[in-house]
Amino acid sequence: MATDYDAPRKTDEDTDSIQALQERVPDKMSGVVDVDDADNPGFELAGQDLADLDLDVVVLPPQADEFTCVSCFLVKHRSQLDHEVKLGPVCKECAA
Repeated sequence: MATDYDAPRKTDEDTDSIQALQERVPDKMSGVVDVDDADNPGFELAGQDLADLDLDVVVLPPQADEFTCVSCFLVKHRSQLDHEVKLGPVCKECAA
């Protein structure tokens, strides 16, 4: 859409109030209730400083029945193997 920058601008008297605009547009969200997702509860740490905290993570080596997809670089079970290319194995999700 082209804009004419030389045209006179609307003044405050020309603009509609928020109440007038809300009356024109029906409120589609009036019947919707805002409910937190019970499956994904949120955890807030309330401003706690975690800079000094050391985390211990156990990293397991690749298992015999696993492979790393060369497309998405995720470790997958052998049942997810679709085919192998020159670079290595490709999972079913990346092959689709």
